[in-house]
Parts: sequence; structure tokens; C-alpha cells
Amino acid sequence: MGKKQKKKKIVWPKFVGIVLFMAIGAICGLLIANYIDSNAAEDISLGEELLTFFSLIIVMYISIFIHLIIHEAGHLIFGLMTGYSFSSFRIMSFMWVKENYKIKFKRLTLAGTGGQCLMTPPQLVDGKIPVVLYNLGGSFMNIITGLIFLGMYFVFQSIPFLSTVMLMMVAVGFVLAIMNGVPMRMGIIDNDGYNAYALSRNRDALRSFWVQMKANEQLTKGIRLKDMPDEWFTTPSDEEMKNSMVAVRGVFACSRMIDTQSFAQAYKLMTHFLEIDSAIVGLHRRLMVCDCAYCELIGENRSDVLKQLFTKKQIKFMKSMKKFPSVLRTEYSYALLSEKDLVKAEGIKVKFEKCAKTYPYPSEIQAERELMDIAEQKSKNI
Repeated sequence: MGKKQKKKKIVWPKFVGIVLFMAIGAICGLLIANYIDSNAAEDISLGEELLTFFSLIIVMYISIFIHLIIHEAGHLIFGLMTGYSFSSFRIMSFMWVKENYKIKFKRLTLAGTGGQCLMTPPQLVDGKIPVVLYNLGGSFMNIITGLIFLGMYFVFQSIPFLSTVMLMMVAVGFVLAIMNGVPMRMGIIDNDGYNAYALSRNRDALRSFWVQMKANEQLTKGIRLKDMPDEWFTTPSDEEMKNSMVAVRGVFACSRMIDTQSFAQAYKLMTHFLEIDSAIVGLHRRLMVCDCAYCELIGENRSDVLKQLFTKKQIKFMKSMKKFPSVLRTEYSYALLSEKDLVKAEGIKVKFEKCAKTYPYPSEIQAERELMDIAEQKSKNI
């Protein structure tokens, strides 16, 4: 793949996402301007006019937040309708996880995502499970509620402020439905429409999706990747890695090698995956670079290789994921083994332990602590 083609492949989905978010701002801006203009003849002060303006700006952001909740609720509702069971529900960094038949509150931040509803899939029947309604349920719910708000607009049409708010809710709902429902690779993640499209292309992608969801279920039960069935982590071929859902299985295979402490094998496979033309999403790719850096640090610890791994984009990503366990583990190891800064390393370890208290997957915390211990032991032997 040429440099020009690769750049186009990476940039245009981000551009589309930005345009759609700008569309929300533009539509809401026109609605706000129209409301203020229609009330300009009234005897109101500049202060009241500014208060109205900023109130409607706040309403726009509240509308986005409400539709985010509606969207994730759509995945939950349509998932339950098609045989899935509840696993976790996240809005921003606030997460509710089913753990030992109880719903517990946790915290998790994932770059590029405003929320996520993960569910346990039904058993495969002839290699198939229903996927379209679960994946597109969020967009369907945004459209359904958008139509409801449209109906409420006509009900409250005689009340200018309320009718403007209703139209904002309509606009936000429809734009978010398009943003998530029309198949697009959004840079760091794939949207719901693309996932549904990828799953419909081949049965192997469908099974990979099933494995991904089942593995998540096992993590909520405190089971580590290394203790899950071997057949879930078969390494896809280079050609298979071009499907985004199958690529997740490749990522999981690498993560499992890290968990079994097969570092040389993991490093070799991750390096290969990062070099080939694959459909690994940006989030997984950046986290894989973190794992590569860790393997390098506890291995040959070559400064030139580490410099190549820690690009400006990678550093920016790690800052956006500063509360994620594997990112903190990598930063801790780098402080110990590359910078040889014990004070900085100890500070990162404190952050890790704080994060660990509310992290939804305790088995991953256990695994990360072991990796940090290996880095610490390595620093003592230098």
C-alpha cells in the first residue's frame, strides 16, 4: 500500500465523523438563532438574551448525552430481544457490570467511545447468532426516539422554547443514528454499522465476534485469558486479519501470549500484525504498541526501538488512556527500565492501584500486577 493510499484510508473516516458532529452544532445553531430572532421583537434585555442563548447551548450538550444513553439502551433492548444477556453498560467512564449475579458500579475510560453496552451472546447454532439487531439497536433507538421528539415538537409548537428543544433532540438523534448506523471506520474504532457489515461477510467473523463477547463475559467472572479455552485464541492468517472482527481474535491471541508470559512469541506476532495491512482498529493497535514496548523494555531494551514505538501519536493516545491498566503498566516499566526514575515509577504505581479499585475486570489487574513485578525485578538486576 502506498503512502498516499494509507493516509487517505486513515484520515477520511475521521473527517466524516468531524463533519457529522459539526452538523449537529450547525443545525442546533440555526435553531437557536431562529428562536432568538423570532423573539427579538419582545422587550427583553441583552442579559436575558445571552442567558437564553447559553441555556440552549447547554440543552444541545444535554441532548447529545441523553441520546448517548438512548443509543446504548438500544443495544441492550434489541440484544435482550434476540437472545443476548446483560454483561455491562457504560456511559462515558461510568460502568455497571454484572458480577456474580449482582450489578456493580465500576469506572472505565476508552478513547474514542462515549459508551458501550456489552452482552453475552446466545450459543452458536450452525455457526450463527443474530447480530444485526444487537449491533444496530442503538441507531434504531435514536431514530425511534427522534420520531417521538418530532411528535412532541408538534405538541409543543405553541411554546417556542420547548419546541426548539424538541427539534434539537430530533436533530441529534438522527445525526447520531447516521454516524453509528452507516458503515464507517471511525479511525480509532469501527462504528456499529461497520461491525454489522463485517459480521455479515463471513462465518469466521461471526465466530470471532462470539468469542470476543464470551471472553468479555469470562473476564467479568474473574477468569484470565490464559485460563480460557485454547480454541478461542487461534491466530488468524494475514488474509483473515483484513476482516475487522477476525482481527480482534488476532489481538486477543497476542494478549493471551502476554498473559501466559510468552513474551518473545507475543512480540514477534504483534510486530508482524503492526506491519501488515490489517483491519485492526486504532484503539487495539495503540494498545498493542504499548504491549510491544513492554516486551522490548523487559527484553533487549533498545532505545532506538523504543523511540520508534513511542511516536507523538502514541504518546498522545497514552495520555488519553492515562487510567487504563496496560498503559500504566507500560509507563511504569518505561520509568523503571528506560528512564531509571524510581520516584516517577512509584508515582505511576500509585495511580495504577487507584485505578485498580474501580476497574471492571479484576483478572486483568492481577495479570498487570504480575507484569509490573517482572519489570521491577528486571530493574533490580540491571
